[in-house]
Amino acid sequence: MRRLLMATLLHLDASARRRSISREIGDAFAGSWRAAHPGGTYVHRDLAAEPVPHIGEAWTELCDHVLAHGITDIDRYKEAARTPEQAEAWAVVEPLLSELVAADVILIATPMYNYSVPSSLKAWLDQVTFPRMSLAGRRFVVATARGGAYGPGAPKARFDHQERFLRDFFAGHFAVEDAVFVAADLANSRVDPALAHRRAEHDELYAAALRTARDLGKEY
Repeated sequence: MRRLLMATLLHLDASARRRSISREIGDAFAGSWRAAHPGGTYVHRDLAAEPVPHIGEAWTELCDHVLAHGITDIDRYKEAARTPEQAEAWAVVEPLLSELVAADVILIATPMYNYSVPSSLKAWLDQVTFPRMSLAGRRFVVATARGGAYGPGAPKARFDHQERFLRDFFAGHFAVEDAVFVAADLANSRVDPALAHRRAEHDELYAAALRTARDLGKEY
């Protein structure tokens, strides 16, 4: 695949922990990517340290205007801000959306919380998503850690509303079908006595996730 010498990576962290497995896997990808793209642009946003506001009514009015007027050109979304309240909502959206649109690769480092994604990540997704928008051509990588085992065949696989949600979101809202997920399961074996017997399995999954993330960073 042709490497974009002047590519841009947008790196999002969503874990509430300052030191977390998802952050470590994301950092492994980002470090490898930056080494492979010395002329590239790297943008990091910590959604836990600097939370994005939840959407409000004025945001819904922006969305309604875009939908009612058939606006699919992202550069025209700002036309929807016609009142002071809408302009205030757009002032929140604009820098987040600009970072997203400018990126060639979007790296999302996120844990699984309560079978899904942290509210900090959901708030960001809500702010940057508008009707019938397309981010086709961009590449999404998700670095994730999960307390239990949620892979194919695992008893709790049916409770995974993290990867399934994000894959559906990327495909349905962004027209991106080929997101890559790098996961380290059984993270709770580090603290939960009931999972202590699976710590070695977790350690293997964690080490494999770090290797995969570094390899992907070189390729992307």
